[in-house]
Amino acid sequence: TFCAGQANEEHPHDAGENAFNDLLYCLAVFALVPITYGLLLSDQFETNGQIVSIAIFMIGYGAIVFEDILKLNKSAVSLIMASFMWTMVTASSTVEKTLPALTEKLGDVSEILFFLLGAMTIVEIVDSHEGFKIVTNFIRTTSRRQLLWIIGFVTFFMSSVLDNLTSTIVMVSLLRKLIDDPEERKLYGGTIVIAANAGGAWTPIGDVTTTMLWINGNISGLTTMTDLFLPSMVSLLVSLAVVTPTLSGDLKRPEVSQPGVEEVGMENKRQIVFWGGLGALVGVPIFKAATGLPPFMGMVCGLGTLWVITDYINRGDDQNSDFRRAESALQRIDTSSVLFFLGILLSVGALEHQGLLRVLAEKLDTVLPNLDLVAIAIGLFSAIIDNVPLVAASMGMYDATQFPVDSKLWQLIAYCAGTGGSIFVIGSAAGVALMGMEKTDFFWYLRRISFPALAGFFAGAGVYLATQAVNIPQLVAGLPGV
Repeated sequence: TFCAGQANEEHPHDAGENAFNDLLYCLAVFALVPITYGLLLSDQFETNGQIVSIAIFMIGYGAIVFEDILKLNKSAVSLIMASFMWTMVTASSTVEKTLPALTEKLGDVSEILFFLLGAMTIVEIVDSHEGFKIVTNFIRTTSRRQLLWIIGFVTFFMSSVLDNLTSTIVMVSLLRKLIDDPEERKLYGGTIVIAANAGGAWTPIGDVTTTMLWINGNISGLTTMTDLFLPSMVSLLVSLAVVTPTLSGDLKRPEVSQPGVEEVGMENKRQIVFWGGLGALVGVPIFKAATGLPPFMGMVCGLGTLWVITDYINRGDDQNSDFRRAESALQRIDTSSVLFFLGILLSVGALEHQGLLRVLAEKLDTVLPNLDLVAIAIGLFSAIIDNVPLVAASMGMYDATQFPVDSKLWQLIAYCAGTGGSIFVIGSAAGVALMGMEKTDFFWYLRRISFPALAGFFAGAGVYLATQAVNIPQLVAGLPGV
């Protein structure tokens, strides 16, 4: 009894020592931040702003990678990193020049954040009404291998219609209804990231970089879909083929409550909310095409519509009505992952504003012997750095008269930038969403998912280069009756 009590009760001396250590830690953090700001604003760093920014980014990126070892939340690290880097931008320039750039970048980042918030809330509302049962009831297999391929193909085609971020959020939410073990969900979640990025690469609306190239007139819709579908599909197939041998047997499904009176009464609401939520998500690209407004406007419009619908259908239901309302769904979404997005995107925006990403793209152009390798290198760098500024830099480097619409360079950049982000979990919006939703850390993803993603990336690139070398699209077009 004495030993048990001694083990469970903290000694007063130890408690005092821990409190003292905590106080020292807090004081050190509070002192370190203003000291660092002071150093960044000093004349000593003004002339070496780019070098210091790179150093801050590398240190912050390292802290995110080693999150579990350092016991530091990645969202906190990314926010501090962004703040330090934009302080460095100000120190290297002037406040008058920095503020417009920061405001513009914040506007771009906010579009992604509100899009993410809207999508996560819609998914949470559907989940609170048990709407995903409509899908999970059709997926009856418990075979690990069969489920892997089903999830992969569903995500691939969903991402081509929606986008890779929304598809990842929806499919990871579905996984929670299909797989009970959190560790197993991570593996399937990694596959979802690969499938979502591959599926988004071959359509103009599936990935933000493909959309950028499409809007800028570098690629067209139908030709890009025709030329990139096979490489994107091969990328997924190879990745799934690499993962499949690591799986065997059956998995455990989560416990499902037996249907009762409440279940029968919920069926109509479930159908309304599921199809309403799906319509809100699918309607985003239609809204964008019809109005020309950014996708986040379509997402918040869809969220508002679903919000009104759920308020109406739950108006007379006192039991669980609060849980099913949108206000409650907003409280349950993972806001820390949204803040992580904010920090990462602002940090990369600081690098972009200082011209460092353009320098990287230009260096690649001079070091690598041909443009095919440049496009592949952009894809590999997309695993570390946001692919949007990299693609934006490449768009400004090459003359449109020399590389017209649907040239091999633009299509290969679209494929590589889209699928290359799957190699590291932090390399794409889909991967970052997985990190937040399933608490997937960098090294776990590196051990289990990076190699399948890398194998698929190179396989798809090889297929694209091979088809272009023999000019398969023209051969198909020249067949009788085509």
